[in-house]
Amino acid sequence: MRREISGFSSTQEHTRRPTSVAMKMTEGKAGIPLDSIKAIIFDIDGTLADSWKLGFDATQVVLEDNNIDKISEEQYHEGCMFATPERLARHAGLMPSDPGFEDLGNKMAKEFDDHYVGLVSAQTAGFYPGMDTFLNDISTTIKLGALTNACVGYAHAVLKVNSSGESNFYDRFESIKGADNVPAPKPAPDGLLAICEELAVKPADCVYIGDSATDGKAAEAAGMHGIGVLWGSSGEEKLSKAPFFQLCRTIDDLRAVFNMVCVQER
Repeated sequence: MRREISGFSSTQEHTRRPTSVAMKMTEGKAGIPLDSIKAIIFDIDGTLADSWKLGFDATQVVLEDNNIDKISEEQYHEGCMFATPERLARHAGLMPSDPGFEDLGNKMAKEFDDHYVGLVSAQTAGFYPGMDTFLNDISTTIKLGALTNACVGYAHAVLKVNSSGESNFYDRFESIKGADNVPAPKPAPDGLLAICEELAVKPADCVYIGDSATDGKAAEAAGMHGIGVLWGSSGEEKLSKAPFFQLCRTIDDLRAVFNMVCVQER
């Protein structure tokens, strides 16, 4: 069944792609009740912003400054599922059970944040093409939030540099959280639950959109629907195993999910 919902005010016609990954649903689960959605929460890197090169280059600087071998792009993308301290400690060759893992991770994370946030610009962390239009088309009756496993200062910086003129997205995001201002980072649900509390909405009335398996796990743990996007750091094979209700290959696929109510069982 196809129908527009009041929460999405697109002026353009977008058609659902019958074979699209966007319509691929977790086996045995019904579609997201989109007409009841009161809030949409977004991950930042790899979901809203095409910022992987900024994060990769900043990581190389921090590793080099600590006399640690540089990593490959593949290693960087694999590490993006972790919050910054754990990611950097792992890049340094340590595991959570190793002595000094937490101390080294925290030390390098501070160095990374100090370097990383200052380099944020529309060029280094710009929104993916079409994302600004997608955000503009979301009705103001739906609240927006953002949760990243980077520091919260980074999230604010990315949203600010992508907000200009009529596209003042920053003011739309009523709750913004990072790994450094929540009790535990993703895949723990703490950040999502904190955002729900600030937005005064129930988790069941929210959707979380992200590009990592940890995003899907956090959404499931929080009791909200998760949508996985395939234009970020994780591929389809990895995300198809995560507890997402929907996977989207393109922003048009994401738009189709919010323009249509999918009620069939799979």
